[in-house]
Amino acid sequence: MKPAPNVTMEIPIYGLSEAAQYLRVPLNTLRYWVRGAGSVPPLVRLAKSEPSRLSFMNLLECHMLSSMRAIYEVKIPRVRKALVNLAKYVEHKHPLVEQAFQTDRRDLFIEHLGSVVNLSKDQQILIPGVMEFYLERIERDPKGLFKFYPFVMERTQNEPKLILINPAVGFGKPVIAGTGISTAVVASRFNARESIDDLATEYGVKPRQIEEAIRWEQKTAAVAA
Repeated sequence: MKPAPNVTMEIPIYGLSEAAQYLRVPLNTLRYWVRGAGSVPPLVRLAKSEPSRLSFMNLLECHMLSSMRAIYEVKIPRVRKALVNLAKYVEHKHPLVEQAFQTDRRDLFIEHLGSVVNLSKDQQILIPGVMEFYLERIERDPKGLFKFYPFVMERTQNEPKLILINPAVGFGKPVIAGTGISTAVVASRFNARESIDDLATEYGVKPRQIEEAIRWEQKTAAVAA
């Protein structure tokens, strides 16, 4: 019997190295987020700590941490304080995904009871910026379940959503969006000298989708190297 979809999202299926490759972040950075260091607690509560493995929801949380760090330049100590203060207003199991944060590239804010609360400073202030860019890579279906479209080459708004990570499809491994076709299998066949057009015809997809699958696997391999 298969686990319920919401349970599937909590299964520890990603090792640290694999998750770091998918997120395009250094392994040591990811390790710090999910393990902490010394007296510093982790920012993300892992689905499994020994050995360290991430659930799909953990993967999404780290995706949002990556946005705060790489795009919005929000310092990790401010994120840590914001998460502590957030618990005073609402309770979430995965706050980085379930809570809609806003940022001015310095602090984190939430809307609460009609006011904008600065979680990094314990005060209320109106701010202009919103963290929509990275949230656009995460979609929620009518059942409330999440799908993740990772960045393939660059962290830009022009990046297409052709690669999908979803624990309900392909055991949570990357696939071509809208299909169950493994990017790893596509790249393997391409490396065995099968043409892009032939692969597209066989799988019933567009050559562009095959090309993106190959790019994803090549970039993932380069990150791992």
